[in-house]
Amino acid sequence: MAGIIPQRGQQGRESERLRLDPFVIAGGDASPRDQRDLMERPFFSLSKTKRVAPILYEAGGQRVEIHGLAEHGMATIWDADVLIWAASQIVEAENSGVRTSRFLRFTPYQLLMAVGRATGARDYRLLKAAFARLQSTVVRTTIRNGEHWRRHQFSWINEWEERATRDGRVEGVECVLPDWFYRGVIDRSLVLTIDPAYFRLTGGIERWLYRVARKHAGHQAHGWLFEIAHLHEKSGSLARLSDFALDLRRIAGRQSLPGYRLAIRRGGRRETLQIRPADLSTVPVDDAVDGHGISGADAIGTSGARLSGFQAHEPQLSLWPETRNRTANLESNLESNFFMLGRPQAERGAGAADEPGDRS
Repeated sequence: MAGIIPQRGQQGRESERLRLDPFVIAGGDASPRDQRDLMERPFFSLSKTKRVAPILYEAGGQRVEIHGLAEHGMATIWDADVLIWAASQIVEAENSGVRTSRFLRFTPYQLLMAVGRATGARDYRLLKAAFARLQSTVVRTTIRNGEHWRRHQFSWINEWEERATRDGRVEGVECVLPDWFYRGVIDRSLVLTIDPAYFRLTGGIERWLYRVARKHAGHQAHGWLFEIAHLHEKSGSLARLSDFALDLRRIAGRQSLPGYRLAIRRGGRRETLQIRPADLSTVPVDDAVDGHGISGADAIGTSGARLSGFQAHEPQLSLWPETRNRTANLESNLESNFFMLGRPQAERGAGAADEPGDRS
């Protein structure tokens, strides 16, 4: 079953794939890269349980609203691996002079291997569930809007479809990314290289916190200092503040963020989290491209599962030629912190290190 694809003549709208040139992702190697706007703001659910409560966030005059449909729930921070992988491939190709577009062609095998997941039948089913959540999640934001526009509304994936053989074997996937996300990727100043070890982080808050650390602390020797209550607001988590703070203490105790050291500091009733690079030689390094100065996934296992219609074990598609792009990195920047103005009522438990097993 493929994604919900509007075809020519349906609902007065034709598929975007009919007017976009495809960007064929034939190679798999690319340094992981993340989009800056997504790294510190609450664009994704941090829980593996279905979330339909909206996220409402406003900071520095910019607003983010995230809504998930009851059928699928809101896209999770593990689903965001799809967007990180897509951004990585687009930047890699652009750096090599290869023309890209929002219309991507690739194999599920390429994506799963790149983000450190297994390639069994269950993993393909989970990936398709992620695509469904990405497509059904509605994003409304004023970030990067033009002078005469107040709000942009889109889904993380406009449309997607499988390409399969007659016997049901999946040969590839086609999907169309939203223009807002694509423009934020091809602007080199809006992308950061991240540590591949990010994909091994098992908790939603861990993953979110690494992205915050990479965005704010970057390569600065002095790092960055946050009030824990402020981080709670920035995360969009439904957990109570006390549970969220406990999760941060546990993460700091484990020191599980790749490339960063965490320290909890207390002064009276004020509790802060300090994030500093653990070793500047091991933090992801970016080339100075349009620089602005200084400045937690389920391991979906079950590898070795029997062959099924969901599997495509060949790393390249025979119908799309292979290309290989060189690696390049990008620069970090400084951004101020603000506070969220609205949030749903908190629930118990933040899920900083969920147990393996997707419960979506």
